[in-house]
Amino acid sequence: MPSLSTLIEQYLKRELERAGGVLELQRSELAARFACAPSQINYVLETRFTPAAGYVIESRRGGRGFIRIVRLPVRSRRNLLALVQRWLGEMIDQDGAEALIARLEEEGVVSAREAALMRAAVHRDTLAVDLPWRDVVRARLLRAMILELLKRDGGGGDAVRRVPPERGDGAPDPDR
Repeated sequence: MPSLSTLIEQYLKRELERAGGVLELQRSELAARFACAPSQINYVLETRFTPAAGYVIESRRGGRGFIRIVRLPVRSRRNLLALVQRWLGEMIDQDGAEALIARLEEEGVVSAREAALMRAAVHRDTLAVDLPWRDVVRARLLRAMILELLKRDGGGGDAVRRVPPERGDGAPDPDR
């Protein structure tokens, strides 16, 4: 049976999809729905709805407080490169790397097989280096793999073609 955190995460993702990528709700109502403390909701939001996983969380506490979850789509190479630059940085821990890889897989940038290979390559057991160097090496490997997948004429197979670049007006670039 899935953990309470997983059940809350699944529920929020379903509701977010139904709401078209933006979901606003009250923490206390969600906690009541799952018969848990509001801190459990905070834990799920902080660990499963991170920027690396493609989410922005806005929150206001208090009697009329709310939580707004926004799913940030990766519509183009440019957006994906910005995501990589912003969230990958010089170092990335195991959880952050797995969230980023899951996001790439969800967005169709990498196949399930490519994602599995990426996870294996950056796993702590594979990178037998002490911290903090392990997180530095992990970030460099991830960046190299993602950039290789995004090359116009190489790597990534059809995964690259599933993320069409945009023109300035947001429409796919027909010259690609």
